[in-house]
Amino acid sequence: MAAVDLSQTLSDLDKSLASIEAVADMPKLRNDLAELGEEVGAPDLWDDQDNAQRVTSALSVKQSELDRLVGLRGRLDDAAMMLEMAEEEGDADTRAEVERELKKLSKDIATLEVRTLLSGEYDSRDALLTIRAEAGGVDAADFAEKLMRMYLRWAERHGYAVEVYDTSYAEEAGLKSATFSIKAPFAYGTLSVEQGTHRLVRISPFDNQGRRQTSFAGVEVLPVTEETDSIDVPEGDIRVDVFRSSGPGGQSVNTTDSAVRITHLPTGIVVSCQNEKSQLQNKAAALRVLQSRLLEHARIEREKEMNALKSDGAGSWGAQMRSYVMNPYQMVKDLRTEHEVGNPEAVFDGEIDGFIDAGIRWRKQSQISAGS
Repeated sequence: MAAVDLSQTLSDLDKSLASIEAVADMPKLRNDLAELGEEVGAPDLWDDQDNAQRVTSALSVKQSELDRLVGLRGRLDDAAMMLEMAEEEGDADTRAEVERELKKLSKDIATLEVRTLLSGEYDSRDALLTIRAEAGGVDAADFAEKLMRMYLRWAERHGYAVEVYDTSYAEEAGLKSATFSIKAPFAYGTLSVEQGTHRLVRISPFDNQGRRQTSFAGVEVLPVTEETDSIDVPEGDIRVDVFRSSGPGGQSVNTTDSAVRITHLPTGIVVSCQNEKSQLQNKAAALRVLQSRLLEHARIEREKEMNALKSDGAGSWGAQMRSYVMNPYQMVKDLRTEHEVGNPEAVFDGEIDGFIDAGIRWRKQSQISAGS
C-alpha cells in the first residue's frame, strides 16, 4: 500500500469515526456520565438496590462507550502522526507499522459503525433468547442444543454474562427448548437479527443407515424488560403450576416441586423456569420472561394498529433465515443477506459476528427501502 493510499485510508477512517462520534453525541455522553457519577456518589444509593444496580450498570455502559470512542480517536491521531514522521524520514518500517494499525482500526471502526445502526426502541437492552426444536425429530432437538451452545460461545467470546432460565431436554438427545438471557449493551439490537427459523442439513448421527437429514430449530429474541416498562401482570391473569425439575434423559435434578410454569390467561403465553434452586426464585425468573414476552406482544399489537408491519423481515420471522449445510458440502449461508462461510464448525463454536453485522446492515437497508 503506497503512502498516498495510507493517507486516503486515514482520511476515510477519520470521516467514519467523526460520524460515529456525532451519532453518539459526545458532549451529551460526557454530561450523562457526570450526572450518573453524582448519583453513584450519593451516600444513600444502595438504600434502593434495584435503582443502584440500574445506575451503576448505566455508568459502566456509558463509560465503556466513551472509553472506546476516545481510544479509537487517540489511535487514529497516533497513526496520523506516525505516518507523517515515516514520510518525512523515509522510514519503511514505520510505514508498515502504520499500515498494520490502520487495518486493525478499519475493523474496529466498522464494528462500532454497525452499533450506530441500532436505534430501535429496545435495541440497547439485554436479550432474552428462546430456542425450540422444530421439524426433524431427534436431529432437530440436537440442532437446538447446538444453536444454544453457539450463542453461549458467542457470549463467552465477547465476555458477556449469561443467565439460563429454563432447559427442557428431549428424551433421546438435545433440547426441546431453552430460554436464557445475554447481558450486554445492545444485546437485543445485536441479536434480534438472529430471530427466525434455522435449517441444518447433515448425515444424521442418529440414523443407522447414515442418511442425510434436514432439521429445523426456531430462535426467538426479545428485549429484557426494565422497571420503566410498566408491564402490569395481575395475579388474576396468570395460572402458576409447579413441577419437579429434570435433567438430560429425565434424570431428577431436584426432589422438590421447585420448577414453575406460568400461563398468562388473556394471551395464552406460557413460560417456565427450572434452573434456580427454589420455587420462589424460579417464579421470579419466569415472571421476568413473561414480562419480556408481553412487552413484545404489546409492541406487535401496537405496530398492527399503526399498520407499521412492513416487509422488512419483522413480520416474517417464521421463514427460514439461515442454512447450515454439513453434507454434501460445508457451508453456512444467511438467506437474507447472502453472507456465507465454509466452516460450519467454527460457526457452531460462536463465530457469528459476520452474520450478525451483515444482518444489521441488511435490516437497516430494508427499513430505508420500505420507507422510501
